[in-house]
Amino acid sequence: MTVDTKERLIRAADTVLRTQGYAKSSARTIAKEAGVNSALVFYHFGGVDPLLFAALDRSSAERMELLAEAVAGARTLEDLVDAGTRVYRSDIDGGHLTVFSELVAAAVAKPELREEIRVRAEPWISFVEQTLERVIGGTPLARLTPPRDLANAAITFYLGVNLFTVLDSDRSRTESVFAMARRLAPRARLLTRRLPGLGTKRRAHD
Repeated sequence: MTVDTKERLIRAADTVLRTQGYAKSSARTIAKEAGVNSALVFYHFGGVDPLLFAALDRSSAERMELLAEAVAGARTLEDLVDAGTRVYRSDIDGGHLTVFSELVAAAVAKPELREEIRVRAEPWISFVEQTLERVIGGTPLARLTPPRDLANAAITFYLGVNLFTVLDSDRSRTESVFAMARRLAPRARLLTRRLPGLGTKRRAHD
């Protein structure tokens, strides 16, 4: 019964955060969605914010699994752009980015949330960095823009795009950004060719 109650609360917290936002994610609202007493929010999680982060953790684990599968076969920037576009659309439709963005927005007024968010963002940044290292590591592009910097930019862009969708109800503007990325990716091929000799020469001059 305890496990079932916790699961119901996590699912309810996810639903409330996605559909009503952080401001309306109270213990009473979440408990009503879950069909349980609001005191159980504090009994099982110690408060509303820990419960909301539990919902984010659940959603993040599911999305990370999807993302890992989507980029597993990626060998080029074009592959990564295509995978990123598919995952973005899925995240928007499924509400995961809304869950994360609501908590990020809440942290503006509640500094105590910031470290919790930072800790949860780090695995995503590391994953993107490792994926980029696998695809473009050792290329001129990686020397110009290290994978870590690109990963930070990708996460920042991803959050920004999600926030912008509030003003872009038909997604035409955000879709145009991904279309631009798809056009530019093939033109970066020269920068993503691994040149073994370049690395040797560079070390010789260091």
